[in-house]
Amino acid sequence: MSIDNSKHYFSSDFKLGILGGGQLGKMLLYETRKFDIHTVVMDASEDAPCKIACNEFVLGNLMDFDAVYNLGKQVDVLTIEIENVNVDALEKLEEEGIKVFPPTKALRIIQNKAQQKLFYVDKGIPTAEFHRFAYKSEIEDSIANGGMDFPFIWKAARFGYDGQGVKVVRKLEDLNGLPDGECIAEELIDFKNELAVIVARSVSGEVKTYPVVEMEFHPEANQVEYVICPARIDTKVAQKAQEIALLVADKIKHVGLLAVELFQTQDDKILVNEVAPRPHNSGHYSIEASYTNQFEQHIRAILDLPMGNTRSKVAGIMVNLVGAEGYTGDVVYENMTDILKLEGVTPHIYGKKHTRPFRKMGHVTIVNADVDEARKIAQQVKETIKVISK
Repeated sequence: MSIDNSKHYFSSDFKLGILGGGQLGKMLLYETRKFDIHTVVMDASEDAPCKIACNEFVLGNLMDFDAVYNLGKQVDVLTIEIENVNVDALEKLEEEGIKVFPPTKALRIIQNKAQQKLFYVDKGIPTAEFHRFAYKSEIEDSIANGGMDFPFIWKAARFGYDGQGVKVVRKLEDLNGLPDGECIAEELIDFKNELAVIVARSVSGEVKTYPVVEMEFHPEANQVEYVICPARIDTKVAQKAQEIALLVADKIKHVGLLAVELFQTQDDKILVNEVAPRPHNSGHYSIEASYTNQFEQHIRAILDLPMGNTRSKVAGIMVNLVGAEGYTGDVVYENMTDILKLEGVTPHIYGKKHTRPFRKMGHVTIVNADVDEARKIAQQVKETIKVISK
């Protein structure tokens, strides 16, 4: 017999804690407000986008043990919208009976890219070849001794996000200016496509996957420019991508949403690039295009409610709105009315008052019955709207 959880969560004294007050948290809060779930959010910034939408806002450093622990003691379930949080505090909370999702065992693996890669190798999950280094200087030694060749991808083991902490290294000089701590050097894959699959896994083990999406990246910023759903790939390749994403979620024993980023090689092999244990940029299209969007699904998963339908109603394309190069200061969204005239276009503005080059300031979703038509409109949106400063 299934447990009816509805009496525990909706319009009750139950409290959901969210670590991180950025745009992902803000979009999670659209769903908690829909269900009337009481939320307590902690972020280090007074201007956090979440502040306007949560029931309680706590100012605090997500890497500080006491701040995270004290927040956790105020809530019944604790989740994250960013993985750079104090896991020791989360572990202590788990030991004391607070439900923490994703579980800290999964989070410890995911937080460190070197650990993440070692986990894939250990579990037989296909991934690019890599070397692990305690210090950047060890890379130079390895190159000098013939242990490694150019080109390769340098990745910081910790605290990388939105293209930060990742660099293509084609010559020795490219290592200049990179931080000296733990890192990995990864084989540069000649890929046909970058793909992603979002897997939702509930507390009791119910699993759903979203359709495979295709990601187009900005060549310089190493940020996603477009997410296209469905991916324009062969059905066998899509099936393989889904299977590998499910394998990762199963092996890591994840609860909540897990975004699995993948490479499709020239000979149609699927390799895991990296994962994110939370709602993800690659799933933003789902707010307009899916029966159950990724944010609602995360809430369902961590509260052990039945999983929603992950199919798309229509094709969806997401365009990231990032700060234009050469502009820093109070943000202005130029030509917004022009994109609102276009069919199937919905902008999401994150509430960050200050722009800087390549900072994620919002996104725009384009929905259309025809994915190719949606892609054309997405191009028009990208060329029209400008995120500049006063």
